[in-house]
Amino acid sequence: MAKTADFLALDLGAESGRGIVGSLDAGRLTLEVVHRFANGPTRVGGSLYWDALRLFDEIKRALALAAKRGGVLSGLGIDAWGVDYGLLGRGDVLLGSPYHYRDSRTDGMMEEAFSRVPQPEIFERTGTQFMQINTIYQLLAMSIQESPLLQVAEMLLLMPDLFSFWLSGVKAAEFTIATTTQCYDPRARDWAWGLMEKLGLPTTILPKIVPPGAVLGPLLPDVAEETGAGRVPVIATAAHDTAAAVAAVPSAGDSYAFISSGTWSLMGVEVKEPIINEAAREANFTNEGGVEGTFRFLKNIAGLWLVQESKRTWAKKGVQLSYDQMAEMAAEAQPFKCIIDPDHPRFLLPGDVPARIGEYCKTTGQAQPQTRGEAVRTVLEGLALRYRWTIDRLEELTGRPLDTIHIVGGGCQNRLLCQFTADAAGRPVIAGPVEATAAGNVLVQAMAAGLIGSLADAREIVRNSFGLERYEPRDTAAWQDAYGRFQALVPTSPDS
Repeated sequence: MAKTADFLALDLGAESGRGIVGSLDAGRLTLEVVHRFANGPTRVGGSLYWDALRLFDEIKRALALAAKRGGVLSGLGIDAWGVDYGLLGRGDVLLGSPYHYRDSRTDGMMEEAFSRVPQPEIFERTGTQFMQINTIYQLLAMSIQESPLLQVAEMLLLMPDLFSFWLSGVKAAEFTIATTTQCYDPRARDWAWGLMEKLGLPTTILPKIVPPGAVLGPLLPDVAEETGAGRVPVIATAAHDTAAAVAAVPSAGDSYAFISSGTWSLMGVEVKEPIINEAAREANFTNEGGVEGTFRFLKNIAGLWLVQESKRTWAKKGVQLSYDQMAEMAAEAQPFKCIIDPDHPRFLLPGDVPARIGEYCKTTGQAQPQTRGEAVRTVLEGLALRYRWTIDRLEELTGRPLDTIHIVGGGCQNRLLCQFTADAAGRPVIAGPVEATAAGNVLVQAMAAGLIGSLADAREIVRNSFGLERYEPRDTAAWQDAYGRFQALVPTSPDS
């Protein structure tokens, strides 16, 4: 069981980043935010990029603030979103700014890939959900466009691995983040070398893969001096933010589904071996790496991105609303006025989401939302119905009864969505912890340091450390009727 120690979790999300110090003491974990900073895409010349250098400066700022607290950090680890990457050239120089996954250059790339390698074969090799944002389609776009950056690249590092390299000097791909790329073969537990070659993509740029909890090395001397942190061990924690969040799911058994809720909703179950078959392909599920060699069999769902983008749209028009205000308006709005599939492609790219909801409803022969509250409620109801569809598929595909839903991450603060989820799925929802990603990040580091014996021990610490809220299903008949309307809108396979 854990002893007293402090670890720094650097948690980078698509909308914001945090430096959080996690302190373990007598089997309990406390989290202290030492630095918060904004994140988001930068548009240049019609393309979307991440400002990686600014983000690294914020990481160093968080490290300096953590060092000023006093005491010695036992480790630091970075988690971030999946699929995006930086390319390094000769001398380990960053070749341009990393693209943002919502950049439109991947439009049509899945179809191009299928013309080279049949879709079923790609799934058979990777077990990965088909989304145009995946790393493999980003690389294909660069290849087709004859990007000079790809032609001179010597190494590809996914975003958390890039920052870990700048901190430690060690180039590696952490297992959980590598599995988000659709360039990884979960059966072979290695890169899908043959698939990459068939698609005409370079393979020499792929780094070695290390497990979550691998100690990369001490902080580089220049960073240690600049931040005053000393030679802190840099640990390849569960580098995919969802993997870190799932590590902190406060479960004791396996008859549950998890939702890591934030900009995206990742809903699934943990399995010991990947599930790769025709039914999983048709339902467009994915197998992503977890802690202790597990896989997260899940579906990537649009998440609160639609609410976030609606908030930004209204702010541009001079209407400033908080998320609490938006939830209050949604609670007062008419139920089930219209039904949307939040995973429809029209909602993927940045833009006027409320207008797109109206267009979707018009196209599908439904009444359109007339108020902001109705628009937000439509999004939240659509997400809850998508969760119901997903848990039904999970039970079918795994043969495992799932009687509870755990919601972790920032989205569990949306009490209306939590209640809608319980209502739609007809199962109790247990919400919390909010900072699941940071908690999981810290706990994997503590496992690497030998202070926690297993993932089960880590989850016991979570149960002992954070308050959880339970939601019981209600008004299930109305939700069952709405689910019938939702099913009529949902494609049956990724080919549809």
